[in-house]
Amino acid sequence: MIQFRLLAAVALLACLLIAPAGAQDSRSDKLILTGGLSQIEGAAGGGLVPWALIGGYGTEDQWGASAFYTHANSGDYGLNVGGVLVGINDRVELSLARQEFDTADVGAALGLGRGFAFQQTIFGIKVKLLGDAVLEQDSWMPQLALGVQHKRNDSGAVLRTLGARSDTGTDVYLSATKLYLAPSVLLNGTVRLTKANQLGLLGFGGDRRNAYQPQFEASAALLLKRNLAIGIEYRSKPDNLRFAREQDWFDGFITWAPSKNLALTLAYVRLGDVASIDDQRATYLSIQVGF
Repeated sequence: MIQFRLLAAVALLACLLIAPAGAQDSRSDKLILTGGLSQIEGAAGGGLVPWALIGGYGTEDQWGASAFYTHANSGDYGLNVGGVLVGINDRVELSLARQEFDTADVGAALGLGRGFAFQQTIFGIKVKLLGDAVLEQDSWMPQLALGVQHKRNDSGAVLRTLGARSDTGTDVYLSATKLYLAPSVLLNGTVRLTKANQLGLLGFGGDRRNAYQPQFEASAALLLKRNLAIGIEYRSKPDNLRFAREQDWFDGFITWAPSKNLALTLAYVRLGDVASIDDQRATYLSIQVGF
């Protein structure tokens, strides 16, 4: 809890330091929202899915940065995520995120205690391999990026009693993103190799299987205005634990960015079964600041 609050405080401090920097809008040639949003594991992308875009508004000779805070609530569970990222020369992205999964009343039913919270830290790196989603409008080639997310869960002993094999894991993903400026449409596809249970919040590997499996993720977004976008996302999930069936995720979102320094996202997420509770659906609110 203390570590999460510390990271959230750092993210909020970064918000206060970055948000007033509206004068920096003119220093970047990147279009608004083309730095992506803050994905739930800290990378630039949609809420659920990382994109090939490099976070922040820095161009090829600039650095960019952003900080975010996200809260999701299904009624049975709550999730809080805070994080920061740095984009270097529109080529490399470094990110850090801290997740807290609150089991609320369900924790007591699982024998963990009411309000028990699983927490994990995620270190991420993403490298743009080729293509440019924005500038190469006359090419069919999407922007491609390779990413790694290393995850460390704080609840190793508890996770092993639930059937998880490990409290640490590393996801590797390849994302392809294409932005069509004329119809104002963004399309993204991501393939991820993972052993994570519910993002890693319930550990890695399990008593059903303990092998890396490829998972598919996709996003589609439509810019209604220069600073207003709607979209949908899909994310397939592994199913490693006997005690808790895991299902694919879907969401629909709307994002409003009054400036390059601020973006607000509201989403409705269908999570399926989560930690033995059926048919979870959540509201999702995220605030991101950056330059």
